[in-house]
Order: sequence, then structure tokens, then C-alpha cells
Amino acid sequence: MSAIDLHAKPSKDFAEKLTRTRALLRDAAAAFKPLKQASSLGAEDVVITHLINALELDIPVFVLDTGMLHKETLDLLERTKAQSRTRVEVYQPQQESVVHFVKREGKEPMYRSIELRKACCHIRKVEPLERALAGQKAWITGLRREQSSARAEVPLMDETEARIKFNPLAEWTWGDVWRYIELHAVDYNPLHDDFYPSIGCAPCTRAISLGEDFRAGRWWWEDEQAKECGLHVRNELNNKEEISA
Repeated sequence: MSAIDLHAKPSKDFAEKLTRTRALLRDAAAAFKPLKQASSLGAEDVVITHLINALELDIPVFVLDTGMLHKETLDLLERTKAQSRTRVEVYQPQQESVVHFVKREGKEPMYRSIELRKACCHIRKVEPLERALAGQKAWITGLRREQSSARAEVPLMDETEARIKFNPLAEWTWGDVWRYIELHAVDYNPLHDDFYPSIGCAPCTRAISLGEDFRAGRWWWEDEQAKECGLHVRNELNNKEEISA
């Protein structure tokens, strides 16, 4: 059974949500330049990229190629670059930093401690993100309130940081996401068909079982409260609240 067969069950107000999402993307594109979409190539992000292309908006998309992505994700990246109307940018970690880190800590240090896993995330994801967002007034993400308790209050437009963050699918359900993919035949990562709802680096992602939490397959060996990589950081009065990506 495909992810579409399993999940494409929209909420009753899906049409209204879609209308609001389209309006938000149009307004964001008109009001904020430069503006980019951050894409992990997960189900939410391919929906947003499809909307950007369908609406013919001048919003480039960027992907962080960590050097440890699944083959399926890299294949989807190449298809997206070939098919997308809007520009698709790829940011990779600084090779020198990766080489030094691997030489010092080995190829899979993330399993040894939370500190090492966060250090790996910083080199492969956080630092490239900083380069991708340099000079940006705003950015777009695929965060949804339903994804986790830490995201339960995610707004459509987050103005609490210096750089405004738009979350156009914040109020969508997982069923809404897959209904859109079904309706528009959106290309998606085939790992979703193998019970990977949330897809990151290969060593840090596994399939989930029936009844497990949506994000149970991310950093599954860690305590639930430690599951973050630093991509979505809120800095208020010098206190950092980090939300998992």
C-alpha cells in the first residue's frame, strides 16, 4: 500500500486551508524579497514547492545536502531540479569541517552521545542553513502543528525572530498533505511508502511501526526531549528554544 492509499484522507475544511495557503504564499512573495523555501524534500516540502511552481511565484527553493542523505532523497532532488520552474539551490557542508570531524570522531559518532550528534548536525545542517539564509528577509518552511507537541503552536507567520518565518501548512493535517499530493500527482520520496513519515539523514532515520509517534523514526535512540538539530531556533531574550527539524 502506498503512502497515498494509506494517508490521503483530508480534513473537512481542506479546501479552505488550501485557499489560505495559496493566499499566504502570494502575499509573502509580494511583500518579502528576497524570500526562499527551505526544503527537506519531505511530503510537506514537495507540496509547498509544487504550490510555488503552480502559482508561478518568484521564490527559490533550497535543499541542504548533508552528505548523508538516502539515495531516494538524492534521486528526488535531481528530479526536482530538472522539473521545477523555480530555481532549486543546493547547499552542502564545508568539506574541510566534515573531513576533520569524521577523522576525529569516526563516520557515525551520532550514536555515541547527544553532544556528538548535535555537533554533526551543526556541521552538516545548521552552518549550511546559515549560508542559505544569508541576506534573507524571510523564509518558508513545512512546519505543521500536528507534527509534534513542540510544534503545536506554530503560526502561519512567525514574526518572533529577526527573520520572518512563513509556515503555510501549519494548520494542515497529514491527510491534507497526502490529499494534495494525490490530487496533483506530486512527485515524492518513495521512502514515505516504506513508513518513513519524517526523513532526514540516513543514519538518523528509520521506518516507524503502526501506533508509533510521527517522529519516532528520527534519532530514535535518544530521549524524546533531546530530539532536535537546531534548524529551527527561536532566540528570545538570549534564551534559545530549539525545535526539531
